Amino acid sequence: PIYARQREQRMRAWLAAHRAGFIAALARITLAPVGSALNALVIGIALSLPVGLYLIIVSLQTASHQMTSTPQISAFMALDANRAEIAQIESRLKQSSRVATFRLVAKDQALAELKKSSGLADVIEGLPQNPLPDAFVIEATDTSPAALEALRDEIRQWPRVAHVQLDAQWARRLDACLRFARVVAAMLGTLLGIALVAVTFNTIRLQVITRREEIEVIKLIGATDAFIQRPFLYFGALQGLAGGATALLIVSAGAYLANRGLGELSHVYAALLQLNTLSPGDSVALLATPAALGWFGAWLSVSRHLALVEPS
Repeated sequence: PIYARQREQRMRAWLAAHRAGFIAALARITLAPVGSALNALVIGIALSLPVGLYLIIVSLQTASHQMTSTPQISAFMALDANRAEIAQIESRLKQSSRVATFRLVAKDQALAELKKSSGLADVIEGLPQNPLPDAFVIEATDTSPAALEALRDEIRQWPRVAHVQLDAQWARRLDACLRFARVVAAMLGTLLGIALVAVTFNTIRLQVITRREEIEVIKLIGATDAFIQRPFLYFGALQGLAGGATALLIVSAGAYLANRGLGELSHVYAALLQLNTLSPGDSVALLATPAALGWFGAWLSVSRHLALVEPS
């Protein structure tokens, strides 16, 4: 029981010390509200750049994956291909072991769908003849890039096939570009994280220099380095947290405004275009990461400069 009481007393003393350090950090922030707000705004704007880029990348990847969940090959016949030639290609597709399923899109059907979806019905009605060819939409048994390209090259050699297009090829190129963009976003986020640590380091250094005499007096009456460090550490963490909250507001407002504009485009193009928003986990990470970086920058600064302040 004695050891339990002692442990409880030590825990209470530890919590009281951290509470006092947190309150002291809040007091320093409230004493300079304009400067604190400007620091949070600068950090928030800097953090919103990589986070916004990340959201755009994720949104584009989601859209490209939805549109190309099953890679397809489109084989367009010559404009003057007759029914017998189309039937010959259809027979070859049925016999090919590389083809899983296929469907014929007749030229009249393609023209009707274009007239319905493009909003150019008057222009299409004025055409002297149907400019669209018959086409086959093909799904392969093996959807690996090499197998799809091999099947495309094979169909391209068949008679009366004017053009063969691998519909998922553009999506693979887009996905490769987006993977590169992810690397760029990660590098940008890392650099801005280092900048946040540097800003906090310099801010705490100035505070230690400004409060040098006060720190000397506190050391003379027996205060430990940990006791002196706590307010500075909480100040750095709160500064980073405020910057993360500002970045969250900027990104959320930007996504909301962008989605309003994209909603109009979705209505015009009859397709779902939307910018992803931050998930709860991403939001927590956006708040916790700059807070941790602020704490780390403050710890680096106060550990270095506090050792130089000794009572005379």
